[in-house]
Amino acid sequence: MNQVKILIADDEPRLRQLVRLYLEREGMTVEEAETGRQTLEKIRSGNFDLLILDIMMPEGDGWSVCREVRKNADLPIIMLTARGEELDRLLGFELGADDYVVKPFSPRELVARVKALLRRSRMGKGSREELKFPGLTIDVAAREVRVEGEKINLTPKEFELLLFLARHAGQVMSREKILEQVWGYDFYGDLRTVDTHIKNLREKLGRDRGQRYIVTVWGVGYKFDAGK
Repeated sequence: MNQVKILIADDEPRLRQLVRLYLEREGMTVEEAETGRQTLEKIRSGNFDLLILDIMMPEGDGWSVCREVRKNADLPIIMLTARGEELDRLLGFELGADDYVVKPFSPRELVARVKALLRRSRMGKGSREELKFPGLTIDVAAREVRVEGEKINLTPKEFELLLFLARHAGQVMSREKILEQVWGYDFYGDLRTVDTHIKNLREKLGRDRGQRYIVTVWGVGYKFDAGK
């Protein structure tokens, strides 16, 4: 985890300091922001590997920050909030968050999630693997997806989800299996997390094309249809 640079955005100084302590123990470099505006300024001027983002902040809440970041970057984002309602989680995912941690939380759990997300966001780098399907190309090394030759912007989790399904084309994957393989640990959410990411992914692939590539198998899960 050397040379990993993390931005913690939260308006609670003691929480930032606690999280910073645990991350620095793992050899990570950490910067802090306490408002939405400051968060966006730091992201524009810095080169971060991951953003830990609180929802309730002054001068721009976490949702607006997440939405703005996703316009230009695929930076991995962990939403950090005292809210635990399902609709809040799903909204965060729809805006492009990759993970969601509810306060109060264990710092060790947060560090484990940071490591898991970084590991998966870097998966495939250095590889020459490229998956090609009719109208769709997945460049694993570059972590790029092209539809009819045009690059589309995916969040880290959307890319990993598409890659996982494409690598197992034709196989039906349950939501539980997808959570296990794509999120990589015991995820504290419900199975609708997968549905939300599938919905976003289909829209970015193009609604008709997305429905053809990612097929819903009712009562079970999803499968990738490479022949369409």
